[in-house]
Parts: sequence; C-alpha cells; structure tokens
Amino acid sequence: MTEQQEFNPEHFLWQLDAAGVATVTLNRPERKNPLTFESYAELRDTFRALVTQKNVKAVVITGAGENFCSGGDVHEIIGPLTKMEMPELLRFTRMTGDLVKAIRHCPQPVISAIDGICAGAGAAIAMASDLRYGTSRSKTAFLFTRVGLAGADMGACAILPRIIGQGRASELLFTGRSMAADEGERWGWFNALVEPADLLQHAHAMAARLAAGPNFAHGITKNQLNLEWDMSLDAAIEAEAQAQAICMQTADFDRAYNAFVKKEKPVFEGD
Repeated sequence: MTEQQEFNPEHFLWQLDAAGVATVTLNRPERKNPLTFESYAELRDTFRALVTQKNVKAVVITGAGENFCSGGDVHEIIGPLTKMEMPELLRFTRMTGDLVKAIRHCPQPVISAIDGICAGAGAAIAMASDLRYGTSRSKTAFLFTRVGLAGADMGACAILPRIIGQGRASELLFTGRSMAADEGERWGWFNALVEPADLLQHAHAMAARLAAGPNFAHGITKNQLNLEWDMSLDAAIEAEAQAQAICMQTADFDRAYNAFVKKEKPVFEGD
C-alpha cells in the first residue's frame, strides 16, 4: 500500500475535497500571482509526489484574485538571474522544465482554470495541463522574447505547436504577444470559455467527472498521450494495444460490464 501524503505547501494553497479533486491556488493576487524560486520548486515537488497519491484523482490549478499567473517574479527571479553564472542558470532552467515534466508525468488529469493574465511561466503551466478553461478576459502570453530570451522555454517549442499548430505557436513564441481569449478558444488552447464567476465551478465540475474514474485508465490515457508524440503510427497502435490489454485486466473494466448488463451506471474505484 502506498502511504498517502499530507500536502501543506508554503508557497501556494492546496485543498483536497472528498471526491479526490485537489485545487492548487497560486496566491499572490496583489502581484498577479508570480512565481518565485521557492514556489517553482514546491510546485515541482508536489506534482512529482502525486505519482503515488491514489487519493488525489484530478487537479485544478488556478490563481487567486482575477488573474492566473504573471510568470516569474521580476524582482525575485529575473533580477537575480542577470547576476548568475552559467551553472546556476542551467540549474534554474532545468528546474522550471522539471515542473512541466512533473505536471505531464503525474497520472492525474490536470485542469487549468485561467482568468486574467496567464503569462510566461504561467502560460507554460497552463500549457502543461491536460485541459484549459478560460474567460473572456483571459490573456495568454509566452512573453520570453520581450525580456530578451528565446521562445524556447519549459517545453514551449514542443508542446504549444501540438495544441494550437506550428504556425500559430511560432507567431506567439517569436513575438511574445498576448493571445486573446476568443483566439485561444478558436485555436484549441481553451477547451471552453465561461463567465468569470463560473470558471472555478466549471473546472471543478469537469475535474469531479474525471475523478469519478476510471482513474487507472485515465492515467494510461495520459501516459500514452505523452509517449506517442515521438512514435510512428505503427508503434503507437501497438503501444495502445498493450495499454488497452492492461486496462482490460482491471476491476473497473469488470465493473463497467456488470453495470451495463444490469442497466446501471458503473461506479469506478480506480483499480
């Protein structure tokens, strides 16, 4: 049995409800929820730990106030970075990339609820999520070039084109401009736009739906979405054949069949 971990983060808020939906809230609303060295590391460690936490079945990431995340804190991150030598800089950029990898590699579906500003590293966190919901006032910007850096950051050149297409991603990454909410919905960045007052409830409703299972199979789906990026079609079909055969050995598969026979709704338990 895996011991379930209690999460008490210092640099963001964590809440886990009875349905197994965890809410991560970036909580510096007076600065539009920027990240610091410490919050980067704590987020990375939290998502890494979720791999073994069966009681957490889905995650919603959001920001306090009316913004999602403004990226790395100008004074607490960008300023110090200008004074670092290459080994320190590489440790930092690898750590930020490790956060994206941790979000992608945890088996739980991760949903970003995005209101207001979603910029820089905040946009990368949203990009790493499985689903994104926004509002009409959501503004997303991969603004790295606006501070003299490459648009290649935290996996953006690999992941963003797969979400919105190569040409659109190229424009955003070269210019650093903001992607408006309606643009993001048309391009597939947002799964849906909702009213600001309904955003968190909408994200939680989807998270609860996914948390109801089948959780093991959801983890397999997410794993295959990751692995099949660089597979040939034949390799992907074979990988999915093996993955589905594994899922057919689960009790949830039996539960679904027995419920169908009885004309009942299946109750999944994640095993």
